Amino acid sequence: MNKTSSIANALVDSGVLRFGIFKLKSGQTSPFYIDLARLLSSPRDFQCIVDAIADEVKALQSSGGINKLASIELKGALIVPSVAAKLNLPCLVVRKETKEYGVTGRIAGGEVKKGERILFIDDVVTDGQSKIEAVKPLLQEGAKVDTILVVIDREQGGEQNLEKHGFKLRALTSISEIVQTLNEDKKISQEQTETILTYVKKH
Repeated sequence: MNKTSSIANALVDSGVLRFGIFKLKSGQTSPFYIDLARLLSSPRDFQCIVDAIADEVKALQSSGGINKLASIELKGALIVPSVAAKLNLPCLVVRKETKEYGVTGRIAGGEVKKGERILFIDDVVTDGQSKIEAVKPLLQEGAKVDTILVVIDREQGGEQNLEKHGFKLRALTSISEIVQTLNEDKKISQEQTETILTYVKKH
């Protein structure tokens, strides 16, 4: 089983990837929805995704040192600590809002040292805007963040938008690759496949 096939099957078997009509945060409707939090109820599929991310991080490490991994609450932060433990790398979580009590600020899990290279990891990318906002606290502390790694690219302009802001996007797979693989494996119908591929082209 190739990488895309194993990821696609893990996402469907765990209920992470669902098909239907879903309203997105942007207000748009989508024929599919991705909720990586559902991996928590499926240890085998969780491990599959963790292993796939870890392999991609190793490949990125070979082209330049990575000092830490980081993500933002909630979805990416559920997975990144397991990846970090597997690779023996420290990790950080960027809060969506500044914490006003105890250890304040937007970064949890440790300190950011000026000049260290941090790989930012998250579940999906749509237009990339939330990723640009999420890495700002890391950059403000002097970290170098040049690559955003996601599990799935929804193919809605994220890669192009991130490139405009100086970031490279690395995705384990794309929604087009996933649905084509699921169609070949007879896990979704040809009609479902065409609906999603048409949606991707339209957006």
